[in-house]
Amino acid sequence: MTKKYQAPIVKKAFIILKTISQSPHGLKISEISSMLNISKSTVHGITAALEDQGAIIRDAASKRYAIGITLMELGKIAYEKIDFKKAAHPIMEDLMEQCQESVFLGIRNGNNITIIDIVESRKDFKITSPIGTTLPLLAGATGKLFLSLMEPKDLQKYLNSHLIRFTPNTITDPKQYATELKKVRKNGFATDDEEYISGVRAIAAPVKREGAYIPAIWVVGFKASMTREKIQTIIKQTREAADRISKKLLPQS
Repeated sequence: MTKKYQAPIVKKAFIILKTISQSPHGLKISEISSMLNISKSTVHGITAALEDQGAIIRDAASKRYAIGITLMELGKIAYEKIDFKKAAHPIMEDLMEQCQESVFLGIRNGNNITIIDIVESRKDFKITSPIGTTLPLLAGATGKLFLSLMEPKDLQKYLNSHLIRFTPNTITDPKQYATELKKVRKNGFATDDEEYISGVRAIAAPVKREGAYIPAIWVVGFKASMTREKIQTIIKQTREAADRISKKLLPQS
């Protein structure tokens, strides 16, 4: 088995970028060093290189670093390269009109899920989130969907060390969660019954395509409107929408 080259300095650079991006007021070198337990000299060298490339900028007065324009430009390009957004959006609009709940499109991004598109419900009270928002990989129905695609060995390791409780309904037992994922693989969809957010239910289905990303589409609504009687209809509608998107993305012969 070929051993992967880790490039530790690159990994540290990305960790520093992520830490800076999560700070609302920017960070000083000493703060980054303390938070990440990386020496000041290493942080100084990495931040200097990142600043030179425009990935971060430093406020001359406060000496604090913030995310730079270069990353914003790269992020914009990355989103524009995701071709399935354009194919999915009109179908997401149809799905929203059918179920009257908010519809999301997203991809797995490491240990997170990134929302890349949304069609909001027309209701006054609805579930919504900005495009670009990241959710934990264990987030409800969508998390189950992505985890069901993991290799068994990697999945078992993940479940044994990452399960956390979000609500009283969250599944935290690895064996029970693994059983739930078997149902997801068999049925081709995943459900969330107040497991990520109390009072909220969700249905997720995978979009099949060739390429680097495996997208998922999911419907989210409050328990009061996504009743158990309505859930079965929404499952059917969500799966049909995912299939329609998948067919649009198939290579034309």
